[in-house]
Amino acid sequence: MRKNLDSIRNILFDLDGTLTDSSEGIVRCLQYALEKLSLECPTPAELHAHIGPPVRNALGLIMKTDDDDLIEEALRLYRVRFSETGIYENRVYEGIPETLSALSASSRRLFVATSKPLVFTERILNHFQLTDYFDAIFGSELSGKLDNKVELIRHVLSSTALAPDETLMIGDRMYDIIGARENGCLSIGVTYGFGSEEELRGAGANLICKSPLEIAEHFSAE
Repeated sequence: MRKNLDSIRNILFDLDGTLTDSSEGIVRCLQYALEKLSLECPTPAELHAHIGPPVRNALGLIMKTDDDDLIEEALRLYRVRFSETGIYENRVYEGIPETLSALSASSRRLFVATSKPLVFTERILNHFQLTDYFDAIFGSELSGKLDNKVELIRHVLSSTALAPDETLMIGDRMYDIIGARENGCLSIGVTYGFGSEEELRGAGANLICKSPLEIAEHFSAE
């Protein structure tokens, strides 16, 4: 893997569970939406397990429904609270600023590639003063377009003319790893986020890191 990392010029970062711990805000917004709809609400631990996929998909699973109208109403309610309060019930993982700084100093280009809507992603990165580390920020649209990680990474590669074999995706869930693999990119799975090491290895992660600083260490001995 050392030799493979030497060829990496571009690094894509997921947001939730990779750059920031957004679990408090997401769980509280899910609870808000379900309570407004007078639906039974799972425990916080059960809701936590749904963090990672697009919220629209997670709501369908949580409510055990494929009723598009109900899912869209739940998503609307979720966003009512998230856009004002939940978006800031969030924290940057320890070591992330130092890791981003070290990778930037190594002349690599850094990007954000998240299934979270771009309008929220930009606000979060600005709030935590992380925006300047990245060459560009990519997210989904509120309609759901580009919330599939395979499609999103393909869009990033084509929009920025990045070579897949020079590009690495870093994320905490299997969707990040599968998205990288399907686009011919390498991947690092991080276990400090919302996914397990078993999930990440099963999806085919090329490398596993247990902390942000461990990511930087893999690029430091060049």
